[in-house]
Amino acid sequence: MNIWHKISPKRITSEDFIAVIEIGKGSKIKYELDKETGLIKMDRILYTSTHYPANYGFIPRTYSDDNDPLDVLVLCSEQLMPLTLVRCYPIGVIRMLDNGHRDDKIIAIPFEDPNYNMYKDIEELPQHVFDEMTHFFTVYKELENKTTAVNEVDHADVAKTIISGDIERYIENFCK
Repeated sequence: MNIWHKISPKRITSEDFIAVIEIGKGSKIKYELDKETGLIKMDRILYTSTHYPANYGFIPRTYSDDNDPLDVLVLCSEQLMPLTLVRCYPIGVIRMLDNGHRDDKIIAIPFEDPNYNMYKDIEELPQHVFDEMTHFFTVYKELENKTTAVNEVDHADVAKTIISGDIERYIENFCK
């Protein structure tokens, strides 16, 4: 079963979706979806001393401008294991460039985490949580001689629009 394609479309909307975790919070191991098998493969160990500030993964049945499923950071009180499915809602998006290409990161909250599910928009987060995320994505590829830049951070309504657009791109590319 390919986790990117086989989740029911009813479980993926712009306001309520399943996130598939690739990388647990605190890890330096960069895992990513193997598109052919639907499994998670190790891509690399991060070259920098930084670690992922949140659980990181993707939203199934989406297709972004970078020809991958849409990236998602899941803010959660616990580290989640790779291939964990988490029902989430979006609170914002980090709009960034990765080697000159747009690479949005949806910021999401699990419905079932009482330590985080009071947050409904990215502006409600403690400043330090926000700063950790933007700092990480600014520096995590520096020692690989790759450039990344956080362009802006937008609210939940923009995140929902991006998710809807990437769901439509998925349908156009894989369902017709």
